[in-house]
Amino acid sequence: MNADFPRILTLLRKEKGISQKNASAHLGISQALLSHYEKGIRECGLDFLLRCADFYGVSVDYLLGRSPDRSGSQLTVEDIPEPDSAGKENVLRGRAGIMPVLNKKLIANSLNILFDLLSKSGNKALINEVSSYLMLAVYRMFRVVHSANPKNQQGMFTLPSNLASGYCGAAMTICEANASSVASGHAVGELDPVKQQDQEELAVTTESLTQNYPLFASSLLNLIKNSEGKILSHCENPVPPAR
Repeated sequence: MNADFPRILTLLRKEKGISQKNASAHLGISQALLSHYEKGIRECGLDFLLRCADFYGVSVDYLLGRSPDRSGSQLTVEDIPEPDSAGKENVLRGRAGIMPVLNKKLIANSLNILFDLLSKSGNKALINEVSSYLMLAVYRMFRVVHSANPKNQQGMFTLPSNLASGYCGAAMTICEANASSVASGHAVGELDPVKQQDQEELAVTTESLTQNYPLFASSLLNLIKNSEGKILSHCENPVPPAR
């Protein structure tokens, strides 16, 4: 089997809210054997794998960690909804007032500009490294928010909490270094640099931003101002250690 199967098998049982004894009875094996499967001590056969998929209503690919989608489908560009698509998932709920809506718009609009510039660069390495950095940042902050409730499922993550932040930070630093190198015209291993003829496509001024992105420029400029203000405030007034 693989390292993902024991974790996902345990996660599905806990999501269903049943004990190992109950689950093993439905799956036609002993509780001790199910415990071994969930701990990764023993490997199961194909027959048990299929029974698990039927019992928990997921695909075999999901059970094996081959797809993050419970149905086992592979995500394509066409499958991903637009960030501003209408629907209940795009309605922010809570007691924080307008702040989440404002920040979401500032970030989303700024990303529109960033990815348009990446597209103009035509450099796959730059696109991949910047995209990976941003995905890691979202992953890192999602885990922080996830940790606010100690009852939240830990099984949805492969990396344990004591390693996640450090490993993620290291991966982000590598992505940033690679992106900086190829952006400045220097190759990194097999990563090709931005070509000199493409550099003109990435020429940016406040005037060109306003002209090329009349709807989004103010969001990016405000994000820059807010970010630098936050950085300077932390440098001038470092947060004192907790007592």
